[in-house]
Amino acid sequence: MHKRIRKVVIPVAGLGTRVLPATKSIPKELLPVVDRPLIDYVVAEARDAGIEHVILVTGRGKTAIEDYFDHAFELETTLKAKAKTDILAEVEKTIPRAGDLSYTRQQAPLGLGHAVWCARAIVGDEAFAVSLPDEIAPHKPGFLRQMVDAYETVGGNLVAVEEVPREETSKYGVIAPKARKGNLIEMSGMVEKPKPEAAPSNFRIIGRYILQPDIFHLLETQEKGAGGEIQLTDSMNKLNSKQKFHACICEGAILDCGSKLGWLMANLDLGLKNAELGGQLRDYLKRRLT
Repeated sequence: MHKRIRKVVIPVAGLGTRVLPATKSIPKELLPVVDRPLIDYVVAEARDAGIEHVILVTGRGKTAIEDYFDHAFELETTLKAKAKTDILAEVEKTIPRAGDLSYTRQQAPLGLGHAVWCARAIVGDEAFAVSLPDEIAPHKPGFLRQMVDAYETVGGNLVAVEEVPREETSKYGVIAPKARKGNLIEMSGMVEKPKPEAAPSNFRIIGRYILQPDIFHLLETQEKGAGGEIQLTDSMNKLNSKQKFHACICEGAILDCGSKLGWLMANLDLGLKNAELGGQLRDYLKRRLT
């Protein structure tokens, strides 16, 4: 029996350059998908996975994210006065219990690995999850729930993966597999954006990880890699040579909102599934497309 995964690190310090100019004044993580921001989906997925403590690694210009997860007294008072109880309940659902959400700041844009390292004091000496806010898994069970369940079976370290066409491997980091059992693949390493003919597999890594705390010691001395940044993948590869690493093939779709097109597609995908808006949106699209 392995100790439960209690904490998740969510790096939210990025500049969101792929969706500029929208992110010039709005944190990328607060861009709305239908009726709630990206970060709300990622935190909700963590809660559904049994995560007790969310750690947001923020940066300059990201205080609006902290405000989102706090009380908005004027708004709440107004909704109460107007008896808009349904909307008030939706607003109050975004507020975590006191002490269940922590913030730490990444003072310089030194990469994903550095952002995770910034959370080391809050994580402490226990295995933890990492969720990237660009990618949302709005279905249940979410990807993190599936990974936590897998961790309780195999322990070690895990990454979430999905199959992609081999000709697309040059867009992603992919795993090098050793052996597969069901939805779990034992790994020998990870390769960043390999050419299709050289790719060790067509399983691309999704922005969900479960890592042992030993990763922090590696990140502390990790040299800058691709893009002049401290890459999490580089330290994970080092850890892979010392500890068990599995890839978890998760069921369900992951929606990549890190680009303008991906964000638009996510809005359409979830908009069409929305109980209140789906029918009207479907009718509108039919009219526009014909």
